[in-house]
Amino acid sequence: MEIRYTFHAKLMIKERKIEQVWVEETINSPNKSERELGKYYARKKLNGKSIEVVYTKEKYIKVITSYWI
Repeated sequence: MEIRYTFHAKLMIKERKIEQVWVEETINSPNKSERELGKYYARKKLNGKSIEVVYTKEKYIKVITSYWI
């Protein structure tokens, strides 16, 4: 499924030094995933840190934001 990024997501990923490939790995192969109020929250442990990606899924996946936890 196609993955698109909001302007906010692009800014936050750059600011937080998160690689786009890590975001896509988290979406495609999360360690934990939840759905709440139409949004998906996917978590994955990478290099000793945990990343969370918030996105919606319709005709494509729309990444809203991503951050380290």
